Amino acid sequence: MSDMPEKPAKKPARKKAAPKPDVEAKRTDASAGAQAKKMDANKLDAKKTDDGQMREAVLAASLPHAAFDGFTDQLLQKAGLEAGIAKSDLARLFETGPLSLIEFYSSWADAEMEKRLAAMDLKAMKIRERIAAAVKTRLMVLKPQKEAARRAAALLSLPMHAALGAKLMYRTVDAMWRAAGDTSTDFNFYTKRGILAGVYGSTALRWFNDTSEDEKPTDEFLAARIENVMQFEKFKAKAKETLANFPAFADWAKPKEK
Repeated sequence: MSDMPEKPAKKPARKKAAPKPDVEAKRTDASAGAQAKKMDANKLDAKKTDDGQMREAVLAASLPHAAFDGFTDQLLQKAGLEAGIAKSDLARLFETGPLSLIEFYSSWADAEMEKRLAAMDLKAMKIRERIAAAVKTRLMVLKPQKEAARRAAALLSLPMHAALGAKLMYRTVDAMWRAAGDTSTDFNFYTKRGILAGVYGSTALRWFNDTSEDEKPTDEFLAARIENVMQFEKFKAKAKETLANFPAFADWAKPKEK
């Protein structure tokens, strides 16, 4: 017999406890819920893309007709039919009819303007050159369907559509100033946009009536309007500096102490 001590017998390995049914069910439900949310998000993104594409298709189909027919309900229906859009989708995409189409037209033109301005070296330009470039670029976006743009502007000029016209004008000039690098957050934020609205609005009206091939009259008109603004800004700065040397009227009007 051997004198070697006997090895102790190995203890049987403990089996891992099976997860409780309710815990496993919760994990499964959580995983399924996350997957469902992801699928819903993908569907929403796809719907947004589809809606955008459908709106663009309707807009593209409508502009050639708008030059002659204006923006009407009949135009919208005709454009929807040509673009292959169902009537139910057309009503959903353009809830207020032709006015919704004009609003989308303006937003589309703003986005196209921003793309073109982003490709320019605006930082190398003076501020007046940046603004001139923004105004000209916006008009160039509209140029292929100039008459349709004129009909849209005419409709927005009517008193009953003044609120929508003001809203769209604000969006346009705000996009111009942001592209030009404006970062103001004080009162100048509003005065700059108000002044530019006057410059862009008057220049657009001049452009609608410009029948020259090179549109030089429009360029000269725009340059003159920007020069007027710059002269006004210089006058305002000089007046502010001059008035700073005078006591406040309230202090001046106070009775002198005896």
